[in-house]
Amino acid sequence: MDELQRTALVRTKALLKQAGHHFGRPAPSVAINFELKGQAAGMVRFPASGKAQIRYNAILLNENADDFLKRTVPHEVAHVIARAYHGGKIRPHGTEWQSVMGFFNADPTRCHSYDISRSSTRKFRRFRYACHCCEHLLTSIRHGRILAGQRYYCRKCKNPLELVVSADK
Repeated sequence: MDELQRTALVRTKALLKQAGHHFGRPAPSVAINFELKGQAAGMVRFPASGKAQIRYNAILLNENADDFLKRTVPHEVAHVIARAYHGGKIRPHGTEWQSVMGFFNADPTRCHSYDISRSSTRKFRRFRYACHCCEHLLTSIRHGRILAGQRYYCRKCKNPLELVVSADK
């Protein structure tokens, strides 16, 4: 774990403790790691049993350190706190989450605007399909499913999609 990751870990624990004092009961125990890949800066998992897990994207943390510590860390902690104190049936970015973000003096925005070109790990090949009204680019995952017998239909004209020619994009 590098120094920046330690800083994010300390900030996460401090926000959890701050919320615990504010709400008058201990904050839930949370597992924290820096193994998230792809486009997301952070993510919280709530397993059926066991403690919640906050996952941070180490690449985006390193490239956007100040903003990440100011916005992403409180964003993910607010998910844990909102669910712990308001129950599991709340909306992910609803009023409960927004109020926790306000308590943290953090901007309650849903999405980051970080450059993800170096953190995106998966690039899918695209295949060109057509229906009666337009063309569609489907990933290699859906293309494989079609080859295995699954059918996809256009949402507009409701006709089945047919392979035209493959294209990488």
